[in-house]
Amino acid sequence: MNFTKTIWFSFCTALLLVGCAKPIANFTLPTEEPIAPAKVQFNNVSQKSETYQWDFGDGNTSTEESPNHTYKSSGNYLVVLKANKGKKSSIKEQRFRVQAPKNCLVELSTPMGSMVIELYNNTPLHRDNFVKLVEEGYYDGLLFHRVINGFMVQGGDPRSKNAKPNDQLGSGGPGYQIDAEIENFHIKGALAAARTGDSVNPKKKSSGSQFYIVQGQKQTDASLINMELSKGVSYPPDVKKAYIENGGTPQLDNEYTVFGQVIKGMEVIDKIAKTKTKRGDRPAEDVPMTIKIIN
Repeated sequence: MNFTKTIWFSFCTALLLVGCAKPIANFTLPTEEPIAPAKVQFNNVSQKSETYQWDFGDGNTSTEESPNHTYKSSGNYLVVLKANKGKKSSIKEQRFRVQAPKNCLVELSTPMGSMVIELYNNTPLHRDNFVKLVEEGYYDGLLFHRVINGFMVQGGDPRSKNAKPNDQLGSGGPGYQIDAEIENFHIKGALAAARTGDSVNPKKKSSGSQFYIVQGQKQTDASLINMELSKGVSYPPDVKKAYIENGGTPQLDNEYTVFGQVIKGMEVIDKIAKTKTKRGDRPAEDVPMTIKIIN
């Protein structure tokens, strides 16, 4: 074999080896453990691969090369990447941990979108009661039965499930009340407990299940000063900033128990609030909900 033939043979052999090479699946994960709900970028560093199959370990999959995926719940997940080339493939597995947040999170879903709500630890009676009802599926299928644009959206009446279009809603509940835990403020996105009026409820006890989520309106320094004087409250700087930049209903402060805050999906409040309503402020088209614990 002369020199030219030797070079040609070596070149063809190299091409053959490259063409027959088995793919090598590999990927990297963030160096720090994220806190749920967490959007995670998967960095695909596979070699000699053409297509990919991801299993994120939470029931979701993808065929993107380097996908983003959101883990709604904390936990230890087994992430599996299968790299393919023709009929050949290889698999890479890695364990991945998503940390739980310090506070309990719930996801409230509607046809208009979903909200993630953080429940406050300084209102344990309301937090634990809400979690109990959510775990029982109590809220699933109930309606936002009272909606006032620029003010709030209210739900949690068990009588609203499968309610007829002309049914009057707002008086139902689980048959008990919760002692007031008036600690927090009514900034936009606040989750608060509904209740009956002071004339029949001087201790401001909360409904066992009905709640409202604040929309409200943007405030000014002057309006907040007047509210502080009339209600005897003192607003911390971060609360003042939230009232001025995002809005809320400070007129309800010191009157109702706020036990959570929307931290994702604030725009869903506005969508619900803008729905057309009929007598009793009930939406003309039903807005049902489902709620689940995500941490």
